[in-house]
Amino acid sequence: MRRVRATLWAIAAIAIGSLHALGAANPAEDSDLPQAAPGQLLIAAPEMGDPRFSHTVILLVRHERSGAFGLIVNRPVETVPLARLLGDLGESSDGASGTIAVFAGGPVETAIGFVLHSAEYHLPETMAIGDKLAITSSPQVLRDIAAQHGPAKYLFAFGYAGWGPGQLEDELKQRAWFTAPGDAKLLFDGDRSTLWQDALDRRERAL
Repeated sequence: MRRVRATLWAIAAIAIGSLHALGAANPAEDSDLPQAAPGQLLIAAPEMGDPRFSHTVILLVRHERSGAFGLIVNRPVETVPLARLLGDLGESSDGASGTIAVFAGGPVETAIGFVLHSAEYHLPETMAIGDKLAITSSPQVLRDIAAQHGPAKYLFAFGYAGWGPGQLEDELKQRAWFTAPGDAKLLFDGDRSTLWQDALDRRERAL
């Protein structure tokens, strides 16, 4: 399992690097696409029937004509020692201290790890999400967090939410999702048990 997770982490890093290099278009620039831009929140409608996404809040990382990608930010699973997590990923845990909350980021590729974090931290494979957020899929970010040299704010998740071409657009038209401005305080410091309602309230204030 350690070797598999480490390999998948490497694949995720390559995938994020490829997206970064391509410079995915912001759909807000295309008038025929529903408005949902990277950095915004997708809030599951109360009537959402899919249990995988019921009452979820997703930070949209990428949205372009070829599909969309995001991370669920309100489904914590467990809190684990950083040393154990690094060991599970096949990485050295020497000197690692502290714990980290592990989230279920979505139903796709649930063995791949992602760190959503504040934008002041940057590695070569880091992909920016607007001006204030970024995402990195590399064991180095966890090593830096364990050594207290990592990002000021972060959220670690296994898996992601993904949509094929046109799928998210259709779901937005069907009002399966509401959108709201992203907010670092809400993402990193909000109470996970009330985050869905808090995000809905933020949307109402933004209208």
